Amino acid sequence: MSVAVTPRHVRHTAGLMRSIYLPRTADALAFAMSTYGIPLLVLATTRSAALTGAAFTLEWIPRLAAFGWAGSIVDRRGAAVVFHLASLGRALALAAGAVLLHLHPSGSVASATVMVLAATTGVLTEFSYIAAETAGAAAGRRAGARAHRVQAVLLGIDQTSTLAGPALAGVLLLAGPPPMLAVITVLSLLAALLALRTPPSPVAPARAPKGQSGAGLLTGWRTIRSLPALGWLVTGLTLSNLATGLLQAAGPVIVVTHFGQSTTAVGLVWSAAAAATLLAVTICRFALDRLGLWPVGAACAALASLACLAAAQAPDYLSYLVLVAVLMAADGGMTVVLRTLRSRLIPLEKFGSTLSATILILLLPFPVAGVLTALTPPDALGHVITACAALQALGLFCAFARLRTDPALRT
Repeated sequence: MSVAVTPRHVRHTAGLMRSIYLPRTADALAFAMSTYGIPLLVLATTRSAALTGAAFTLEWIPRLAAFGWAGSIVDRRGAAVVFHLASLGRALALAAGAVLLHLHPSGSVASATVMVLAATTGVLTEFSYIAAETAGAAAGRRAGARAHRVQAVLLGIDQTSTLAGPALAGVLLLAGPPPMLAVITVLSLLAALLALRTPPSPVAPARAPKGQSGAGLLTGWRTIRSLPALGWLVTGLTLSNLATGLLQAAGPVIVVTHFGQSTTAVGLVWSAAAAATLLAVTICRFALDRLGLWPVGAACAALASLACLAAAQAPDYLSYLVLVAVLMAADGGMTVVLRTLRSRLIPLEKFGSTLSATILILLLPFPVAGVLTALTPPDALGHVITACAALQALGLFCAFARLRTDPALRT
């Protein structure tokens, strides 16, 4: 009599599904819904373009301020603990916000509630994101030769959540702010509970030197400066992110106020962009094998610049949706180039600090985009987007012109 034995790789995949993939899915969906849904919520509650831009800024400034600390705390306490506590904290904050908006659907209390939610969810989401990334990296190391498969699944989870999250937030907002916040609360609570099954990650010594977070970011900055190819690419993408961040921050105002569409239509723009990005990332993987880094990156840079310039002058909602999707797809292709380049160039012993510094630099334009949206009258947003698109085109042209002869991008 024979006994069926489950193959080892099947057991390993099932274990990853329970301990890594499921909590990452719940957290990524809550991440996408809160990132795109909170500005929509602010616009629906306050009817103010200035406050919508301010809320976008409040989402991102605390994230940037907490970025180095999040990595340091994850290193000290472990990814599973921080993942659980951050997701639980976000669930409690959103639940409190849902109750307050149910009791006070408009007025000063509602305005204050949504602005505080923007800042609070921004910080807690950053902690859960860094913890989830760390847990995923640890799972990849444990997978050994299958590490690339783990990362491919995690990337797919992120992109799929970005595809579904904005549209779901927009649809739920039609039923009112409390239902939308309640769903994000449930997802955050689910992520917190599932995080309890996440394997513990290695932690740093209890008596690590004070200021380690700042020292790590300084080390990362010095490493970027010592690698010209990485530095030029990060510079170009940072300028590009100012244009894409402005489109994201001003999206609710443009779609609802300028084009006269619903909040659901705003979510559809970013869902279409996520779908296009997912397709572009898949295509770029094959294109990189045949053409190399520079041709693919330069083509994506040109496409992103043209799409952003055209989006600033889009005559109607449909053309705006298509152009934003093309822009984000091209941006996704450049992100693949960046991830490939930094994996080749950054020394292993400095990879973590350099990765943190790189992400921090790339995120800096987003709060700036929120400030620009808050300070710009709705009728003038098109002109500001055009100026940022021109700066994006100039930055990407200079970056890839400089990188044309760099040996790091020849293969």
